[in-house]
Amino acid sequence: MPTALELSKAASFLTEQDYGAYAAEQHAIWAELVSRRMPQIEQHAAREYLEGFESLCLSYNRLPELAAVSAILEPRTGWNATPVSGFMPAPAFFEMLAARRFPTTTWLRSRDSLEYTPEPDIFHDVFGHVPMHAHPVFADFLAHYGQICSGIDNEAILERIGRVFWYTVEFGLIRQDGRIKVYGSGLISSDGECSNVLQKGCEVRPFVLNEVLRTPVKVDEMHHLLFAIDSFDQVFEAMHTLEARIRNGSRLDD
Repeated sequence: MPTALELSKAASFLTEQDYGAYAAEQHAIWAELVSRRMPQIEQHAAREYLEGFESLCLSYNRLPELAAVSAILEPRTGWNATPVSGFMPAPAFFEMLAARRFPTTTWLRSRDSLEYTPEPDIFHDVFGHVPMHAHPVFADFLAHYGQICSGIDNEAILERIGRVFWYTVEFGLIRQDGRIKVYGSGLISSDGECSNVLQKGCEVRPFVLNEVLRTPVKVDEMHHLLFAIDSFDQVFEAMHTLEARIRNGSRLDD
């Protein structure tokens, strides 16, 4: 595992989780957030997410202790839920993904922001993201994404590749057992976004790399279009395809 010195771009954002500083009210908010989401998640989340949640022993009633989560996660896939101070610039973020260290905020939303917070908090980061890091194929895909992006300084190319991240890691869907299941963190952690998909307020198309690359991200409205993979091998292969196109100087959406 790289040290703070080896993570040169991200080093200044690394911090510690002061677990003892969480108040009883914060643990109660975590418990309420989990209890609100689990009925829908248990029915509609991808099996890989549910297996990851169970394997990491995440608590329904108390905030997660990141060191304990990482102690279970690292032997499985090499990933670590690493505490960070807050929002990170892209180069630092990519550097951490490439090193299999997921930037994890330690603050929790307040009770008057249960439905939505504009910046990711520990509920979004751990409840939404981290269970998928226990799945080997997804874990490899995410690290590969970080490795590719860390070597690119062209913002237009990064924005285009970022659409793959958005429509998989953040708002990804998968077809399992003849049904649409959710695995993206923005769907897992948000009742509104998840319900929008399940109630057919959002068109779901098959995940086709070129179409995903041509679909701009909109962050200020509910999604009207998302993409469903058939397996996680599909997104891993998509990154290999993108890497080859970048290396050959081809159009990304050829």
